[in-house]
Amino acid sequence: MTFQIQAVTVYGKQPGQVRTVPFRTGALNIVTGDSRRGKSALLTIIDYCLASSDYPVKAGKVRKYVGAYAVTLAKPDQQLFIARRAPEPGNAVSTVLCVLSQAPETPPPPLEELTFATPLDTAKDVLSDFCGIDRTVKVPAVARAQTIAPSIRHALYFCFQAQNEVANPDLLFHSQGEEWRPNTIRGVIPYFLGAVDPEQAALRNRLRLLRRDLSDLEAKLAQARDLGPASGQARALLTEAVEAGLLPHRDNEPMAEEILGLLRFALEGSIRLELEPRPDNDGDPLTDAIGRRTQLRRAVGQSRARIADLKRAVEENDDFAGEAREQRRRLASLGLLRLSPDTSQATQCPVCESPIASANTTVATIMHDLERLDGDLQVIGSDTPALQRQVALEEEQLQQLRAALSRSQDEINEISAGLRALQQEPDQAQRAAHVRGRISLYLDTTAQHVSAPQVEDRRDDLQRQIAELEELLSDDTQGDRLTSYLSLISQNIRTKAASLELDHSDAPIRLDVNRLTVVADTADGPVRLADMGSAENHLGYHVATLLSLHEWFSEHRGPVPRTLILDQPSQVYFPPDYTGEPTPQGTDLSHLLNIYRTINDTVQALDGALQVIVVEHADLADPLFRDHVVERWRYSNNQALVPPEWVTEPIDDEDE
Repeated sequence: MTFQIQAVTVYGKQPGQVRTVPFRTGALNIVTGDSRRGKSALLTIIDYCLASSDYPVKAGKVRKYVGAYAVTLAKPDQQLFIARRAPEPGNAVSTVLCVLSQAPETPPPPLEELTFATPLDTAKDVLSDFCGIDRTVKVPAVARAQTIAPSIRHALYFCFQAQNEVANPDLLFHSQGEEWRPNTIRGVIPYFLGAVDPEQAALRNRLRLLRRDLSDLEAKLAQARDLGPASGQARALLTEAVEAGLLPHRDNEPMAEEILGLLRFALEGSIRLELEPRPDNDGDPLTDAIGRRTQLRRAVGQSRARIADLKRAVEENDDFAGEAREQRRRLASLGLLRLSPDTSQATQCPVCESPIASANTTVATIMHDLERLDGDLQVIGSDTPALQRQVALEEEQLQQLRAALSRSQDEINEISAGLRALQQEPDQAQRAAHVRGRISLYLDTTAQHVSAPQVEDRRDDLQRQIAELEELLSDDTQGDRLTSYLSLISQNIRTKAASLELDHSDAPIRLDVNRLTVVADTADGPVRLADMGSAENHLGYHVATLLSLHEWFSEHRGPVPRTLILDQPSQVYFPPDYTGEPTPQGTDLSHLLNIYRTINDTVQALDGALQVIVVEHADLADPLFRDHVVERWRYSNNQALVPPEWVTEPIDDEDE
């Protein structure tokens, strides 16, 4: 089960300043008011508190007079309080939050009681868990060679419609206009619709890793072959040693197993013959390149060790979490005890209903153990994904080091090729010295190869595992499930479009997740939302699509917040400079009320499983609108999100 918004709270910058805006769960909530009263800030505050990576609250009274923001999230028998400070001057965003698990109906705590210590990534993981998102699932990113772990941030694509989105013909989903977001939305839609089988997703991820392991192994084996004792490089060095006079000429071709011994003899024999100390190699480019290669090889070894340590830590976390969950299940039997509403203490036996005055010490102990276990599980739950991400980063760094190592070898080869030009020099000693240097480098590299653990050729085993997974996944019907689900959702969109009397609602309507738009299949060809005339059609299809998706999420337990927030849908029927009066009349009023009728009918049909929050300029007298108003922020009643008594000077630049 996922959550709804129970309240939004703002804390002023002066002591004791607290303002809470409550919302009804499972119902339509309308906040109506004049311009620049803070209505649109509600959506951005909720977005900010739900682990946004930026600070979306616009400039104005809210930014100037609010020091911290909070949302209260509710689901049956659970409540989560999330608070986040406004960024400090000079900072783009605050990176720590306050996350509190509360008893249902607990009011927001005073600001001085809040501890902001939860890192942003950890808070995002906690929110994802509270939303019911399976963080072990990874889905492929569209057009990108990586995978996506769905999170609360991805779920919000289907929950928000900002003022510039709610009737936008080119953007159907929240944040769709930002870079990379369209492909991300395409990638996560199958998961949130329920088309992704977690077991199949795990198999696909396993297949991706096996293919990567096979590629890495083939590279290692190729490198091992290049460093082998009988490589072509060794034979070339042997020839150069003979030409430089380091070895006598041989009439017969040496066997492969003799080559290393001959090279060692050429190197060691020439060293014994030297009567003077070898000159300092400072400034020698070949020596510098060899040194850099040595450092890279050391870094590769260290990276491998870190990856092994991280993987062991992940395994230990998994083992501990399993034991802790089992212990928590045993302690959770405390839920059988009946607690007094006045004292929150156990007063009756759950079986015979007799008084148990002495049980409260035991109850308190068990509750303490439960809280400790919940804390441990939360830490482990947030720690394990972080470790897994660190493993991925280390593996990526290891690939970069390997690439750098390859480039280093190319550099050494290039330097060596240039030095071979010195073979034309008459100084035989100089020529022999350069050959000795190249032999020394080769022998050192080969010695490391021989002393290191031999690369096990596991290609056959990996290829067998890959073939088995490909066979298992050949029957995966994710694509068919997604097509079927979208067809059913599209039928619902068409039904709502007809009730809203939208153009093309008599034609088949489909939700196109590739283009992220709505398409009407007419006799004259497909008509996309952007090609449908009038802002009323754009608004209507946005509302019909988002309501139909939330019906699907509710009926199929999609891990998406059961909240849809719409910012000023009535803008279609008002001029851009509308200030609150007059209200629309005639056909415009009828069409606007029809929007609210469709929203309310959907909310009522879902019987508490969906909450809709609408912020509006309009304030209609019709009961369909009036009965759902929870806040009126007008200049006439001196009400706003930021209480007037907080404001000490006029602000003219607030952007709703």
